Amino acid sequence: FLLGLTFVVLGPVIWFVLSSFKDLTDLGARPPKLFPSHWSFENYTQAFQMYNYKRYFLNSVFVTVVATLLTLTINSMAAYAFAKYNFSGRDGLFVLTLAMIMIPLQVILIPIYLVVSSFGLVNTYWGMIIPAAATPTGVFIIRQYMLTIPDELIESARIDGAGEFRIFSRIMLPLARPALAVVAIFSILWRWNDFIWPLLIAQKEELYTLPVALALLNGQLVVPYNIVLAMSVMSIIPVLFMFVFMQRQIIQGIAQTGMK
Repeated sequence: FLLGLTFVVLGPVIWFVLSSFKDLTDLGARPPKLFPSHWSFENYTQAFQMYNYKRYFLNSVFVTVVATLLTLTINSMAAYAFAKYNFSGRDGLFVLTLAMIMIPLQVILIPIYLVVSSFGLVNTYWGMIIPAAATPTGVFIIRQYMLTIPDELIESARIDGAGEFRIFSRIMLPLARPALAVVAIFSILWRWNDFIWPLLIAQKEELYTLPVALALLNGQLVVPYNIVLAMSVMSIIPVLFMFVFMQRQIIQGIAQTGMK
């Protein structure tokens, strides 16, 4: 039953991948054909020749990598403060942070754009990276994981003379590695597939990420569907490999605690 259900779920994906090797004649055939009559590998080469795919791909890689590193840094520091420091208003600030999850991006899109514009970050990479650097979901995941790490480890490190930054970087971060991996995976998926914010900020073609470039190709008068499908397949391959090789970290980050 599960195997059959898997094929049902993966059916559109299989169709989409096979269609990326079809020419326009096969794509417009009635009735539709599952397998191409002629495997058109030229669709992938034309994606590089006709469009600036390499530039779009590198833009997505740069924005995703830098945003993920910044997200891990800010979220882990905030999570450590919420988990291991006692200060006035801590619980209220944490609840306020969690409340931000319930606010959709569309509600605060214009205020964020006005702030970014006032700093002169429109049409820049940093304008796409900075606004989403701190995520309440990431703070919550890392904070809940750090709560399971015994406070005695921190106290013993302080007795041995370790500073706060050394405790954070040499003790807390290594122990919270599974949670950090989960947040990193989520951040990569969010940044790689993000469409609305890069579309709003990047008004120059040389700054387009892959989702924005693919959407603009669909808006042309004559849409080259065979090339759009090929570009779409190439855009999901990095995320697919990342998820396959890091799925063990996802399970560990959700199921394990800080200390065995």
